[in-house]
This record gives sequence, C-alpha cells and structure tokens, in this order.
Amino acid sequence: MAKKIVFGGTNSKELAKKIAKKLKVPYAALIVDHFPDGETYLRLPMDVKGKEVVLVESMHPNPDVIMVETIFAARTAKELGAKKVIIVAPYLAYLRQDKRFHPRECKSNTIMSALMTCGDEIIAVDPHIQRIKKLQDIFKIKAKQLTSNREIAKYIKKNIKNPVILGPDWESFQWAEKIAKMIKVEVTVLRKKRYTARHVKIKLKIKNGLKGRNVVIIDDIISSGHTMIEVIKQAKKMKSKSITCIGVHGVFAENAYKKLKKAGATRIITTNTIQRPTSKIDISGIIADALK
Repeated sequence: MAKKIVFGGTNSKELAKKIAKKLKVPYAALIVDHFPDGETYLRLPMDVKGKEVVLVESMHPNPDVIMVETIFAARTAKELGAKKVIIVAPYLAYLRQDKRFHPRECKSNTIMSALMTCGDEIIAVDPHIQRIKKLQDIFKIKAKQLTSNREIAKYIKKNIKNPVILGPDWESFQWAEKIAKMIKVEVTVLRKKRYTARHVKIKLKIKNGLKGRNVVIIDDIISSGHTMIEVIKQAKKMKSKSITCIGVHGVFAENAYKKLKKAGATRIITTNTIQRPTSKIDISGIIADALK
C-alpha cells in the first residue's frame, strides 16, 4: 500500500497540516512563486515516487490562479511517479454556472471538471450544486462530496442556547433542516424573491415568532451577503435576542463581512474550507475520515 503524503496549496496550508496530523502522515507546503510576467512557478517539496499524494487546495481566493496551481501540482506529481493523486478542494469553484442561462455562455462547471482530470480523485466539502444531483455526475474521475453538517451542529449545540434555525432560501434549507434535526430545534425557510444579484426581498413566517430568541441563519456560501442581510433585517424587526450567521464557505465578496455586522449580525461564523478569522468550525476531521 502506497504511503500517503499531504501537500498544502497556497490557500490551504493550515487545513492541510491538520489533515496530515489526523492521518499521522508527512506534510509539506507546495513551493509556489510567480515569474515577473505573472506565470506560476511550482516545485514539489519532497519525493513522490510510488506514494499517494493528497493535494489540499481551496479554490478561493483567486480561483483562476489556484486552479492553475492545482493542475500543475497534480500533473507534476503524476509525471514524477506518484501512485495516486487525490485533490481535496474544500471549496470547489466554478460550480454555479451549470447551464447556459444565455446564448453562447461558458458552461464552466463541466470545463472545470475536465481540467481536474489531472488527478485520480477529487473530494469537495458541501459543493454548491443545484441542477445536478451529485458531484460524480460532472466528473470523469472519482468524486466525493462531504458535508460539514455534523461539525456545524456541534458548534451550535455547544455555543448557542435555545437556537431557532433559519434557511435564507430553499437552496440553503437543505443544510438548515438537516442541522436542525441533528440538534432537535425549530427550523424554517424564508421565501426569497431575487430581482438582481444585489436586490433580494425576503418574507418570514414562523409559528412561535422570533422575539427574545437566538436566531441562527445557515447558508452554504456567504458571498455578497445580500440574502443574509435581508434575513437579519427581518429577525431584528421581530426583536430576536441574537443573530448568528453561519456559512460553510466564507467567500465574503464586496466587503460582505462588514455589511453583515452593520446590518446587525451578533456574530459571523464559518468553517475553515476557506481560511478566515471567522473560521471557528474545523472540518479537517471529516476530510481525514474520508481519506482513511
């Protein structure tokens, strides 16, 4: 059986180190630099011949640059005799554009998946898939999708008393409902009407109201934050005691963190699929379990 080694990419060094520690295998960071013209220079930090290489690369920030880094690292490992290359993409980019919404558009999810054939297997955490049933449907290599639900449920149970969980829309409700069931608390979904990428209207109906209650808003990605901001406004109107926003992936585009705090979020928590100051929920354990 080939011995595993874990390499941490530019965005995932800390997470990769934790995964390696849990697996009790060697860890090293990829050696990455850029030439004056912007091209990527990459070198593997140790010999990979006959070994199983686990390449941990979260594709945010700078998804374009990181995708090239991932392809270079995986292909180099294969060229140098790695027995197997597993790409772990805690946050996997380019999944949203899964159809041609307008004529001649790039369907980027299938192109991304074709590029990822540089590895033998890919593992992603809570991938943002909507119109496809599972990750394996778009990949020609083995594809596993993991969920952080268990770790988020543990965090809520430990840190928030008598929570009521809200899913900002039907897409996010799958996460909210499963987590609520794990810790046996009330959950509801909000009715959302999106006018533009930044203009969203929310309607909230909940049996026992929110007055004096600890609200937890759960979504898979906190990107621009506009959906969550509308939910926060509704929760404040209904006089909730506290408002905790939890996202699996903390993208925080367009100063979303500051906007959420300004809107009235008591705290904002994410997992460490993308390393942020908000990354209070560690998912290295679920990835290590999947790699065992």
